Amino acid sequence: HVQLVESGGGSVQAGGSLRLSCAISGRSNENYFLAWFRQPPGKEREGVAAMYTGFGGGNIYYDDSVKGRFTISQDNSKNTLFLQMNVLRPEDTAMYYCAASVGSASTPSTLILRPEAYSYWGQGTQVTVS
Repeated sequence: HVQLVESGGGSVQAGGSLRLSCAISGRSNENYFLAWFRQPPGKEREGVAAMYTGFGGGNIYYDDSVKGRFTISQDNSKNTLFLQMNVLRPEDTAMYYCAASVGSASTPSTLILRPEAYSYWGQGTQVTVS
């Protein structure tokens, strides 16, 4: 049973940076989609960034709103997922969630940043940009 625990959220001024971390435990040897989602106040949860652990982890996906500003990565032990967030904007304010699901290379790209594609979720960490 996969468990995910996020950390690293906080308050920052516009233009600043934060790095979110997600400690991952309980993974099997299968390939996974690992992702970051966010849920702004009063809005639906939306996909921010995702990566497929197969093929050496080179398949990475970003929502257009964060391309060039956010970077998803995992450490060498593959037990921690990161989201480096630069040039933060007030509209980035949200609860940020780490998510995981067993995946395959045949998963349609249109699903990869959809919350319904993920089975495991962390509890979230708040990011506030002012």
